[in-house]
Amino acid sequence: MNESRSYKWTGAGGPFTLAVDEGVFTPSSTSRVLGDAMQVREGDTVLDAGCGCGVLSFAAARLGAARVIGCDVSPAAVECATKNARELGLSDITEFRCGSLFEPVQDIRADIVIADVSGIPDVIAKTTGWFPDGHGGGPTGAELPVAMLDGLADHIAPGGHAYLPTGSIQDESRVLQAARQVFGDGMQAVATRDFPLPETITRARDVARLLSDGVIRLTRRGSRFFWRLTIWRCSPS
Repeated sequence: MNESRSYKWTGAGGPFTLAVDEGVFTPSSTSRVLGDAMQVREGDTVLDAGCGCGVLSFAAARLGAARVIGCDVSPAAVECATKNARELGLSDITEFRCGSLFEPVQDIRADIVIADVSGIPDVIAKTTGWFPDGHGGGPTGAELPVAMLDGLADHIAPGGHAYLPTGSIQDESRVLQAARQVFGDGMQAVATRDFPLPETITRARDVARLLSDGVIRLTRRGSRFFWRLTIWRCSPS
C-alpha cells in the first residue's frame, strides 16, 4: 500500500495541507523561499516545472492564477499532485502532466514559469536523503537545471517571466552562465537566504571533493557550514 504523510504549507497562498505520497519529494526550504518571492497576478497562466506534490502550483492558484499546469518526471508525483488538487478543490484550475522537463507541456506558454527542478549534486542528494530516489541534478547539480534552461524561454508568454532558484550547494556559476545566455540582463535576484549544511555531510568524501574543487561553496560560521540560496526573477530580453 502506498503510504503518505501530511505536510502543512504556511507560505504564500497558505495555509493548506497536502498529502505527500511515498516516493514523492517533500517541499523544501527552497520551495518556501521561492513561493514567498513569487508574484502572481489575477488571471495569470502558471507553469510549474518539477511540480512534485503540487505545493507551488496550489500556492499560485490561491494567489489568483486562472490556470496552472504542473509537470514532473515522476508518475507518483503527478498522481499525488492530482489527488491533492481534488482535496483542495482546485481541480478546475490545476492540471498535472508526466514527462521529462518541458516534454509534456510543449503546448503551454505561461505568464509565470516556476523553474524549480532538482539542482544539487547527486552525491549530496544521496548523502542527505532529501530526494526519494537518491538522485539530484547531476554530478555537479548543474546538469538538470542547465538542460531545463535550454528550453525555458520557449514557454514564457510575452511579458512573462520565470522564477529560477540557484544555490552555492551546486555548480552555481554554470547554471548562471546558462541562464544569462537565455535572459541576458533580464535577471534580478528577488530573495536570498542561507541554510546550514550538517557537518556529517561536508565530511563525506565525495562532498568534500566537490568543496575542495570549488564546485560547491560553503560559508563557515563557527562550527557550522552554510550554503546560500538565491531566487532569480528572469525575463526574456
